Amino acid sequence: MLIFLLLTISTGGEILGQENKAENKIQFMQITTVESVIGGGLGRSKMLITNPDGSQKESDMNNLFSLVGINFKNIKENEDQLLKTLKSFTDEGWKLVQVTPFTLSPSGNGPGIFMTRYLLSREELKKN
Repeated sequence: MLIFLLLTISTGGEILGQENKAENKIQFMQITTVESVIGGGLGRSKMLITNPDGSQKESDMNNLFSLVGINFKNIKENEDQLLKTLKSFTDEGWKLVQVTPFTLSPSGNGPGIFMTRYLLSREELKKN
């Protein structure tokens, strides 16, 4: 009788564990940064956050170059903005899954952009 009871309890726990796993779903969100290398403030640098529901939030970032060349102050401010954004999401349980960096230039030799995509995910329990 004791063996039957132990088997029933352990099997029941496994079944409940499987049910909980089946109810979990993974959400994804993406942060995209677009940093212009066009000097003098002529470019447009942005951070775009795409939420799991498809809604988006856009915020301005600084261009990487000024009229006289690379602007390290702007780079630092962009990094601070990105790190604060990532920290706020990781504090909410999001995990950084993948980072995809690339550059784009229409002519291949001239002005262009640096673009980076940050893919985040988290498990969310399905509400019954």
